[in-house]
Amino acid sequence: MAEETAEATINPDGTYETPPVKEETFAGDEGGDAGEGFGTGEEGEYFQEENVETDPAMYLMLLVFLIVAISIFIYYRSNKKDDSDAFFDELDGEKFNLTLPEAVEEYKQVRAKAEAAGWEPGTGPAGDPADAASGPQRALAQALMKRCIADIPMVTFIQKESAGMNKLYSQSMCSVKQWRSYQAAENMVSTEVDEVRAEADEIEPGWSQVIWRQAMQYHNMLKQRHEMEAKAAEEAARKQREKKLDPVDEAKQKEIAAEKAAKELIAAEEKEKAFKDGGIKKGFLAGGKKK
Repeated sequence: MAEETAEATINPDGTYETPPVKEETFAGDEGGDAGEGFGTGEEGEYFQEENVETDPAMYLMLLVFLIVAISIFIYYRSNKKDDSDAFFDELDGEKFNLTLPEAVEEYKQVRAKAEAAGWEPGTGPAGDPADAASGPQRALAQALMKRCIADIPMVTFIQKESAGMNKLYSQSMCSVKQWRSYQAAENMVSTEVDEVRAEADEIEPGWSQVIWRQAMQYHNMLKQRHEMEAKAAEEAARKQREKKLDPVDEAKQKEIAAEKAAKELIAAEEKEKAFKDGGIKKGFLAGGKKK
């Protein structure tokens, strides 16, 4: 569209007037506001900015992925915790799975025989020393001391574990099953200690005050004796092995074997020589020629 221009008019007083400029219109702006859009051609279409929208399926896939990941994490954590608890439960069960020694039942049998023989609890030793040495009370005292000595390892184990278990329980660092197993073992040992003391007073009044001290002394003596016997047996076995590997004896055996081999070789050579001398006599051909 051609642009229209007009000349300015000069007034006599020196002023001038400029004619108004006609507004330009664009195609497609008929009856519309200016600046609403720009024409794209003869049809008067407008460029419009396209808004890119995310597919809802993407949000759905992301949500499913998060749910699956959380489920796998929870399942892994639960299985790991179950395995750990099972391991510690088995360990705790073995650790505090204590049983009374066989000497307890043996003592009960000896007591039954003593009562059948006329022994009465709390009567003390008999008047005659000979009868006391061979009577049922003597056998009953020996059986009780044997029972007490057999209980020493179990008692010392519980005493050793007591401080640590109480500290773990106070700090909530042990499982319920572990604590209950420990309590059951501790109650069993405490009951056994009290029963031994009661039996000691029935056999001899006042013996309960010293029986556990005596049992500990005997236990340590027996332990030392067993260690010495084991050490002596190990030393004897070591000497036996060294004796078998003694270089002097080994050299003698080699010398004897060499002499035996040499004798056999000499005997074989002599035998071969005798065979040759007897099979083909010297001068046999010469004697034939003389004839």
